[in-house]
Amino acid sequence: MVDGSETHGGTAPRRSHLVDISPLRESPAFARLWVGNTLAGIGAQVTATAVALHIYDLTASTFMVSLVAWFALGPVIASGLYGGAVADRFDRRVVALVASLVAWASTVSLALIAWAGVTTVWAFYVITTVNAVAATIASATRQAITPRLLPVQLLPKAAALMGISMGLMVTVGPGLAGVLVARVGYAWTYTVDVLLFVAGLLGLWTLPRIRPETGVDGVAPPSGLRSVVEGLAHLRTAPNVRMSFVVDIIAMTFGHPMVLFPAVGAVVIGGGPVTAGLLLAGFATGGILSSLGSGRVTGARWQGRAIRNAIVVYGLAILGFGIVVAVVMVGGHAVSSRDIADANRPALAAALVCLAVAGGADNVSAIFRQTILQSAVPDRLRGRMQGIFTVVVTGGPRLGQMLAGSLATLTVTWVPPAVGGALVVLLVVAAVARVRSFHDYDALNPRP
Repeated sequence: MVDGSETHGGTAPRRSHLVDISPLRESPAFARLWVGNTLAGIGAQVTATAVALHIYDLTASTFMVSLVAWFALGPVIASGLYGGAVADRFDRRVVALVASLVAWASTVSLALIAWAGVTTVWAFYVITTVNAVAATIASATRQAITPRLLPVQLLPKAAALMGISMGLMVTVGPGLAGVLVARVGYAWTYTVDVLLFVAGLLGLWTLPRIRPETGVDGVAPPSGLRSVVEGLAHLRTAPNVRMSFVVDIIAMTFGHPMVLFPAVGAVVIGGGPVTAGLLLAGFATGGILSSLGSGRVTGARWQGRAIRNAIVVYGLAILGFGIVVAVVMVGGHAVSSRDIADANRPALAAALVCLAVAGGADNVSAIFRQTILQSAVPDRLRGRMQGIFTVVVTGGPRLGQMLAGSLATLTVTWVPPAVGGALVVLLVVAAVARVRSFHDYDALNPRP
């Protein structure tokens, strides 16, 4: 899918396919940030999965689960844009720490209402929206911090390590959530996230100060709305960065079936919460494996083509998942039992393979999209570009959840992944063909 034989920076080609851990050795600060973010992210995925299962248990409606994304979408977009501007204006360590504290407080609130036995669904929507806003600002700021901790030649390696981190988050987190919900209930499940979040706070607390850099004229970035507008205006002259956003929006809008997993576990494949957690874990397992084998992949020179090819594979894998669900439903082999022992095991295995391929392809795409953003954008604009990037990578899936949940409600469960996966392939190939500079993007000469 990508040519790993060419490296940047004039260094010798890496012979090993195993992940390069040089960033962890070169920067203890990055290592602490990576470990803390991984543990906190596992907890965040525990909560995200538990909330979806909790709302489905309360309402028996996939559409009501998708409303988590509907209510958070606007605030997430606004917080990503403005949060990136704040990260370019103030000490990024402080910005990330404050935002993370707010996210932690919202998780504490979820645990408290679960312990109190609150069943009012709107309370979950309000708290998860606050959590999404704070997490968006924290994520954008953390990503903008990374290039200040590492030299440019290690950024693709760091992105691969972050792929492992993300894979662990969405493998361990959902799987753990499924088991915890089934065994000890929702209150204890949310409490686990409260405890794990502390590791992320410690990782940020131990960072050095990351003060904003001034421009070539010695002037600090503007504040408020002017700063947001300046960041958005930069995209007009940054076709490669812009296209990296566009292709991800396409993939996540039309090929993000995760909101369907509770229903798939409840009335299609069977197995209830455990199956839903396994499906999410299958996607993440592919991401982990692709990062573990990224030693030579991260040296690829033509990164635009690598992104296109990875997303095409992603779309085909999501289409495959839709076909698996369709075969089960149309063939009359659906299982409604919540006991994992009664699940349709062949269908579950096939679905897991498709989702693992999708997760691996998505991770390869993410490695190069993040590398383009961190290496081609000047530091004084990096917070704002990361803010927009965070809006894309969080808002796109939320839009995808909205679309998949609504379409499944109007049709049947297999339609969103089957139709969406095919659309991802067609639209991404067409979009990249129209922007030649992205198709020919050269890591040896990074241009925004």
